[in-house]
Amino acid sequence: MTTITFYKSKEGTYKRFTCTGHAGYGKHGKDIVCASVSCLVINTINSLDELTGAKMDITTDEKEGFIDCQFIDSLSSESKLLLDSMILGLSGIVNDYGKKYLELKFKEV
Repeated sequence: MTTITFYKSKEGTYKRFTCTGHAGYGKHGKDIVCASVSCLVINTINSLDELTGAKMDITTDEKEGFIDCQFIDSLSSESKLLLDSMILGLSGIVNDYGKKYLELKFKEV
């Protein structure tokens, strides 16, 4: 299962998110849930960097299915919109395939 945890301040400001594990929906290289999650997460990180210039500290381990994205500065409204959009897409995956393969968590920091 893949677990994505979003960390937000009391005011609702995104501080970081982590993505851990492999979905396990299909065989390695054929897992459409894992591929969909990876596409959304990586595209959002790339968009945050290229389109909004968000400052991030990113740690990854592809073999373990791990991504940690910590935001260094406050995010712009455009950056927040990109993260909200990623969550919308990920929620759609949960709705279509179930919590057995993808779990979204939200924590206040």
